[in-house]
Formats: sequence, C-alpha cells, structure tokens
Amino acid sequence: MIISRANSGSDVNLVEDVSSWWDDPTTKEWLIDKPISIAVTIMVALIAHWILRKLITKAVERGANRMGEQEKPKKPSLIRTPFGKSSSQTEEIPLDVQVLRRSQEQRRQARIRTLGAVGKSAVAIFVWTWAVLAILSTIGVNVAPLIASAGVAGVALGFGAQSLVKDFLSGIFMLIEDQYGVGDTIDVGDGIVGEVEDISMRMTTLRDMDGTVWYIRNGEILRVGNFSDEYAIARFEVPVGLSNDTEKAWAVIEKSFQEAVKMPTVKNSILEEPEMKGISAFEPDHMTFRGVVKTLPGFQWEVQRHVYAKVLSDMQREGITTPYPNGIGALSPRQLEAKRSGEKA
Repeated sequence: MIISRANSGSDVNLVEDVSSWWDDPTTKEWLIDKPISIAVTIMVALIAHWILRKLITKAVERGANRMGEQEKPKKPSLIRTPFGKSSSQTEEIPLDVQVLRRSQEQRRQARIRTLGAVGKSAVAIFVWTWAVLAILSTIGVNVAPLIASAGVAGVALGFGAQSLVKDFLSGIFMLIEDQYGVGDTIDVGDGIVGEVEDISMRMTTLRDMDGTVWYIRNGEILRVGNFSDEYAIARFEVPVGLSNDTEKAWAVIEKSFQEAVKMPTVKNSILEEPEMKGISAFEPDHMTFRGVVKTLPGFQWEVQRHVYAKVLSDMQREGITTPYPNGIGALSPRQLEAKRSGEKA
C-alpha cells in the first residue's frame, strides 16, 4: 500500500513536471515558434528563388525571341500614290541583310543567355544569404558582429584577391558592353588570335587556328579586336611584275575578282559588290593591285582564299606574271633557251 502511494505520488510529480515544462514559454518558443519561423523563412526563400529564376528565364526567352518576331514578314501596308489611290506593298528585306541580321542575332542571344545565367547566380546568392541571416537571427545569434566581420573579411579579401575581383568586374562589363561572344574570332594581343569557345565571369577560352586552347583571365584582356562584329572586309593584294601591261593586268584581275565572289562556295557570304581600289603600291620590281569586298563576319579569310586561287589561275592563263616568277636570280625559260642557243653557236 505504501509502495502504491509512493508510485502514484511520483507519477503525479512527473506529470506536473512535464506540464510545467510544456507550459514554459522557452519550451514553446524552441519547439513551436522558432521551428515554424525557420520553416516559414525557408519556404519564403524557396518561393522567392523560384519566382525570381522564372522571371529571369522569361525575360531571357523574351529578349532572345524578340528579333525572331521582328524578322517575320510584315503585313502589306497601304501606300498613297501621287494619283490619290492606295496600293499594297510588302517590304522585302535583301538576302544579305537577312544573313547579317541572323549572325548578329546569334551573338545577341548568346550574350542574353550568359547574362541570364549571371543573374540567376546573383539571385541565388542574395536570397539564400538573407535566409541564413534570418535563421541565425531567429535562433538568437547576433548577426550584427557577423555582418561586421564579413565586411572586414570582404575588405581583406579585396586587397588579397584584387586580381580575382578585377577578373569578375571585367567579365561583367564585357558582357554588358557586348564586346565579343561565343563563336567570335578575336585578337587579345600578344599574337593570340582565335575563336571564342566559352565565356565565364572570370575567364575567356578561345582556340587558335593551330588548335591550341588559350585560357585568358578577363582582367588581363586590356584590348580586344573582334573580327566577327557586324561585318568584315576581305582585302586582297596581288603583286604584278613591272614587265606586264598595266591595263591588261588590271582588267584580268578585276574580271577574276568579280567572278570569284560569285562562286557558289562564297557568294552567300558576300554582303556588297566587290570594289577594285587599283594600284596600292609601286616598288622597284613590282606593283600591287588591291581589291576589297564586304563579307559576313568571320568569312573574310575563306573569301580571300578563293579569290587568290581564282586570280592566280587567271593570271597564269593570261600570261600575267608576278615578280620573280622563276625565283630571285633565276632565268626565265626564254632566257635559258637563248643562253643554250648561244653556247651551241
């Protein structure tokens, strides 16, 4: 009996202890209020992150598709004629302009997608940094010293990692200003010329004509020449020996130039009619004829190769010689024949 009373008394005390513990505001705060607050913070961060990413994705898609909508055929517009009648006329865009716009559109889409990826990364850092600070504040951690320490660490990091910060800032301005994009052929100095394969906030990767891949920090690119922006100029210079008839040489080279740019392999890369500039240099042993033609960006070298091959073939067929056609100091076949005839005599 005594034992049963003791057990009942201990049970009552245990219940009272549990009740008092449960009724304690601190217990409710740590088991109910704070977990709910943390869960709400995480849910808000998840929803905000998702919404912002969707907005950025939608903005990128809208910006990337904007040019495609502009290139759709326009409805016929009514044009008032001098006689007071209206006639419908559909605006036609020349083929070369369409090709040029398509090339520019590809560059613009690549830049927009890269900026979209950067925006998504920035959004993620901002949202989850806020969420972590809010959770720490909820559990009672004083975030003010942490923020102050982060500021000091940021200053120290800025001094210790100036080159890294410089690379990121250069990458941001490079993307905003659209200096170059993936697929462009650029010259970054020091004899490095190649096609851009990848662009990040810190580094640009390009491959030169020999297949070598170059990894260049954005902060180290002090100047850049873009061979693929809007249009390019294919320039060719043909040396002709002074013993040739100038007018005949001009006519042969000009005709060959006109025919070369109409070849099926390069005609779709030509934006304007070719132009012969005439004699650009006059040396003691030769004169140089120059011609230019506007091409799609990045196609100027292909056009040059076809033009040179065509011009050289036509010059040989018409008897137009280059300086020292047999090599410096070597005799021509006619001179050799004359020399042999003199020796026999």
